[in-house]
Amino acid sequence: MRSSNRSTFLMIVASTVLTIAGIDLVLPAVPGLPDAIDGTLQQAQLVLAAFSGGIAVGLLAFGELGARQNQWTLLFLSLGAYAAVSLLATLAASIVQLIVIRFVQGFFAAAPAVFAGVMIRAMYDGKKAIRMLGLLGSIESVVPALAPVLGAWLLIYFDWRASFSLTAALALVLSVAWLFKIRRSEQVRSKRSASNYRSLLVNRRFMAYALSHAFTLGGLLIFVFGAPTVMTVAMGGELSDFVIMQVTGIAFFVIAANNTERIVGRFGVEGAIFGGSAISATGSVLVLAYALGGGRLHEVIWVLFVFVNFGLGVRGPPGFFRAIESAGENDARGSALVVLFILLTAAVGTAVVAPFIEVGLVPLSLASAIVCTSSVAILAGLKPRAGAAS
Repeated sequence: MRSSNRSTFLMIVASTVLTIAGIDLVLPAVPGLPDAIDGTLQQAQLVLAAFSGGIAVGLLAFGELGARQNQWTLLFLSLGAYAAVSLLATLAASIVQLIVIRFVQGFFAAAPAVFAGVMIRAMYDGKKAIRMLGLLGSIESVVPALAPVLGAWLLIYFDWRASFSLTAALALVLSVAWLFKIRRSEQVRSKRSASNYRSLLVNRRFMAYALSHAFTLGGLLIFVFGAPTVMTVAMGGELSDFVIMQVTGIAFFVIAANNTERIVGRFGVEGAIFGGSAISATGSVLVLAYALGGGRLHEVIWVLFVFVNFGLGVRGPPGFFRAIESAGENDARGSALVVLFILLTAAVGTAVVAPFIEVGLVPLSLASAIVCTSSVAILAGLKPRAGAAS
């Protein structure tokens, strides 16, 4: 890896990690917000929802902007705005004010999510790009586990404002770093596209790759979002049971994601995407079968859920790469839609399962299995183009 590409890649990783941590870093402070500033516990939950809503709007906005303007400049400006809004959050006098600020913060947090994959694809060729996407994904996967720990530490030794202050400082440093990068380096400039979102929505090939990617990851997230309640309330376990499941699953995801270049070299891009999707779907179906059989051992769930994570690690990097590639010069909008589809899949699935969450493992595993197997069904109906396996 050339030194210029290495430093740019590290900056891309830092930018995405910082914005991904926007939810989890604040998470430990949410229950205590009503005691710190004016508002209710119900309003405090909207502090998390507002950030997610801002991201959804920001994805579409930055996808459009990225197709028209230089993405390096947009990333520099968005991180600067992210820093300013994060600092503004420390001045909030009520939870309602914080909710509004969090929506705007989420809006600017969407930029790295849109541009990271597009930039990496422009910096590297073929299998190298897939390998670097796998490395990025493996780093991102540990953020939800580590960020709440850091957030809790900041809350203990400081107060709820500390996480926002730290975010503001780090975002400002990254923004300045991107400014120097823009001035000193040969930029990876995006190709301006005269197309639009509609052209992608009617592009059968893009939609197949985008939705299959969203369904595999979304199916996993649906299960993860509901597992803490199911494992502790319905199954009488401890939160540590969920933590062990998560840590084990992430470990196997990282192993697979960092070996995608070898997997693609052996089975081709299409083989890796379909095979990984099938492994994830098989894991989700096995969890469902165990639930239907009345199984209640957490240890069995840990083992079966490994397949879901491992399959995602296999198909994730080449699947995201192929979706962006299928968008052609419309790759910024394509990247935005893929991430948006993931968020929507997880949100809708979680909402559908919510009324049945106390029933037990069956409703949760059923929803996850339906979504994961839908990914395989979509790919099965997609005819690979000539030479696609290269």
